[in-house]
Amino acid sequence: MSRSTGRTGVDGIVLDCPATTIPELVEWTLRESGLGAPKLNRYGKDSDPLIVLTAAAAVKLGLPERLEGHEQRRSLRLPEDHPVVKQVAKAKWQLTQRGFGPWARIYRKAQGRERQCVQLAVLSWDALDERSWPGVAEMEPADIARVLGVYAQRVITPRGSTAVSGLELMTALRPPTKPERDEETGNWISGHNPGSLGTEPMDPAPPEATPEHPVVVQSGWTGGFLNEEAYQWVRSVDSLSDEECMMPFAVGLDLNTAFLAAAARLVVGLSAPDHFHAPKFNPKIPGSWLVDLSHIGLDPRLPSPFTPDGSRPTGPAWYQTHTVAYAQELGYDVHPIEAYLRRETGAYLDPWHDRLKNAYVDTLADLGVTKDLDDRRFLAAMEQHKQVDPALAAVLAAIKATVKGGVGKLRERPQGKHYKEGERWPALQRPTWRPDIRAAVISKARVNMHRKLNNMAKMTGLFPLAVLSDCVVYPSPGASPLDFLPYAASGKPQPGGFRLGPTPGLAKLEGVQPMLWAVELMEKGLNPARHIKGGDAVLEDGE
Repeated sequence: MSRSTGRTGVDGIVLDCPATTIPELVEWTLRESGLGAPKLNRYGKDSDPLIVLTAAAAVKLGLPERLEGHEQRRSLRLPEDHPVVKQVAKAKWQLTQRGFGPWARIYRKAQGRERQCVQLAVLSWDALDERSWPGVAEMEPADIARVLGVYAQRVITPRGSTAVSGLELMTALRPPTKPERDEETGNWISGHNPGSLGTEPMDPAPPEATPEHPVVVQSGWTGGFLNEEAYQWVRSVDSLSDEECMMPFAVGLDLNTAFLAAAARLVVGLSAPDHFHAPKFNPKIPGSWLVDLSHIGLDPRLPSPFTPDGSRPTGPAWYQTHTVAYAQELGYDVHPIEAYLRRETGAYLDPWHDRLKNAYVDTLADLGVTKDLDDRRFLAAMEQHKQVDPALAAVLAAIKATVKGGVGKLRERPQGKHYKEGERWPALQRPTWRPDIRAAVISKARVNMHRKLNNMAKMTGLFPLAVLSDCVVYPSPGASPLDFLPYAASGKPQPGGFRLGPTPGLAKLEGVQPMLWAVELMEKGLNPARHIKGGDAVLEDGE
């Protein structure tokens, strides 16, 4: 951590740093600080040191306290003629193409095995945005060091937004290459690492792409697109019974990191898509299927499992494998018209899921929410957990943002005023630009949600009022989830429905409001799940 004189490191260690310029700071960091982190996979790379600059330190090193401009804050950069940018170049260091922004990377080409690279984060340029790192920018340097240190130990050393970190973590855990011996020469060369996404970007099938993608624009594709998104559904007020309207409360449940739970043991495609006409459906093959599910009529008090807005399909449409498999699970015949499928498959996200799940569970446990609590004590601990340790509560928020942001980055859209439809945009150069993997995660998460909604209706006769991504609102006779969740006579939660608990996929209390409040919102066409917490929940659906 950088103050104007010393540097506060992880574990409260204070290092004296004599640097007065950015190049001096970079040299000191690499030669004397001892900062950095070991690689997360034997074929991966060590993490570069991260230096976080406070406003005072930034000014002392010749940087402006704030970056000003008309662009969105995250895309602001120092102009190329700024003295600090010139200093960096003169000292034979390079900036990445992103330039000198809130997260600047300064490097020299690797000499042998030693990488020479330092990551800077400038606090007063909003490097730590409030939504992902709540309250952190205002903390004391020692607390900021602790927050980022715990995140680096449990997740990854940050190199940008939490979304960037989510994506970087995928690659760090499944590096694209590994050393192989060349049989002819006997030399070690760089070979493909099985189970990874490799080193080259891969074009999606047209229905998996976005409308502005070159595979769509250049081919004139008009065959429709996957629409695998998180739920945004509000039940029709006309379907509410008198008994439901007389309930005193509306209670919101939130599923812990629903996208992370969906990523567990998720088989995704690793090779390019192949096109098939009238294939037999196979739930084990990841891909996109054109199929007509409009004949499937389910209870109107539940959302359709096949569409994000919960409306019944009106004809053939593209769906990810999990969505079609769920139609089969519900007992319906499916006859795909065509499909884009991938022959080489693997559970690419498994190590990513495992690391983030452990980070989430361990951080919650540090905040007093442990796996051994019964449901009543779990709810009490969740009510207090943010007050226990605001620094660790910020780490927890960052872990959640890493999951959602990482999934969103798999289908990053073009940014900036100058983009023209049909052009390639920078994100397409990444092997991790994989909208089909994002669709698989979200499809499985939405199906998981519907399965629980359906089981709840069968077990309790209760139907939801609304769903927004991983939050669902139920009418309740009391102000607690304990008043309507299904329990066996022994007191154990019934499997299949929503269950309270601290692990991914289990539920916590999102908020409680009067039932009348919820009905009034529904009558206005508004979603009670968006507002049940008080204020306005942000839908972060992996975009």
